Amino acid sequence: MMFDRRLFLALVAVSALATPAMAAPVIGQPAPAFRAVDADGRTRALADFKGRTVVLEWTNNGCPYVQKHYNSGHMQGLQKQATADGVVWLSIISSAPGFQGYLTGPQARQWKTKVGAFSSDVLLDPKGVVGRTYGARATPHMFVIDRAGTLVYMGGIDDQPTPDPDSLKVAKNYVTAALADVKAGRPVAQAASAPYGCSVKYSSAE
Repeated sequence: MMFDRRLFLALVAVSALATPAMAAPVIGQPAPAFRAVDADGRTRALADFKGRTVVLEWTNNGCPYVQKHYNSGHMQGLQKQATADGVVWLSIISSAPGFQGYLTGPQARQWKTKVGAFSSDVLLDPKGVVGRTYGARATPHMFVIDRAGTLVYMGGIDDQPTPDPDSLKVAKNYVTAALADVKAGRPVAQAASAPYGCSVKYSSAE
């Protein structure tokens, strides 16, 4: 068979598109490493929190599903309880400039103060690098990483995929349950669920 160079190059291109540069996060495997600048302009890395339990929360202040949790004080309560227990809670904004939820550093600090958030830090990911590394699809999309650096939970914050605040009265919170299991040294009973909320506002150009 004659070698067709154009076909070969086309197949290589398709293969490159089908093979991501970074492996998708997998429950029971090390959480993907990342670096991002926080709202104060400091570069932070997941490795900075080695030996501690970490929660990653994708957020967008313009999203009704996020507003459900923050306007009710529910998210702040979860953050306060977790951080008081020694958990590192990182709120991540992957909205691109010009898209809903995008905030500069000063704006992120102002937002955190306004809502009274108890997150350990707010990380800015305007190019969507961290978001795409984790496959973050929604706001809020939640991930829990244990003290060994293993991803032990990913998915929705709870089992109520609605922006209605009244749903919080009957919600089963998966993140709280996962943190309780981690603290007790148990395997996380429910390690994954379907995330819900607004789509993460990545730039289509990235």
